[in-house]
Amino acid sequence: MGVRLMVVDDHRLLAEALASALKLRGHRVLAAAAPTAGAAELVISRAPEVCLFGTAAPAEPGAFDPITRIGRERPQVAVVVLGPVPDPRGIAAAFAAGAAGYVRHDERIEGVERAMIKARAGEVAVAPQLLRGAFTELLHPVVQPDDEGQRLLRMLTPREVEVLVRVAEGEDTRLIAAGMGIAPSTARTHVQRVLMKLGVGSRLEAAALAARTGLLDRAAGTPRGPDGLA
Repeated sequence: MGVRLMVVDDHRLLAEALASALKLRGHRVLAAAAPTAGAAELVISRAPEVCLFGTAAPAEPGAFDPITRIGRERPQVAVVVLGPVPDPRGIAAAFAAGAAGYVRHDERIEGVERAMIKARAGEVAVAPQLLRGAFTELLHPVVQPDDEGQRLLRMLTPREVEVLVRVAEGEDTRLIAAGMGIAPSTARTHVQRVLMKLGVGSRLEAAALAARTGLLDRAAGTPRGPDGLA
């Protein structure tokens, strides 16, 4: 018996091609649509058995928010994610959001079909090799600064980078001024500019953001002191 499903992908051409292939294999495709941001509304209105959710960036913040909403409002719908596997974060984020399966986007149509049928039956649909890769990464993580850290670093001047590093080390305005050879009022101005550029409201938030995104690691080689900065 065919699966009643929907296909959503950020690329409409991919969604329609996959939908056509599955129709030829006897499945009932209720809709093929793009982008994935609108998946929740479609699923809630059409109520398929399975939703194939294609994404090119599974590790991006908010990528799987539609799946969370589907799980809340249409819990009977099984969502299978189709995506790349750059690291285990994408797989973890998908299942944390409520996905029933994860399939590589270069999987053969037979593999996608098997995942759909397993998900409809209430089983977890994920290839063993993906799990092995995820477990290997969890056991032997490769520490890399987040790309967000590089983006934030480019927003700051060299002097502001030093200010941020000193803020993260717990220095107050007086210590920052003394360490950089500038007036306290100038140090205070630099701190305010750093907070504004990072979009945070306090020094503590700035320090936490810098640590979380790897900005501090990237800034580690930045020269310190009044003679080393512009």
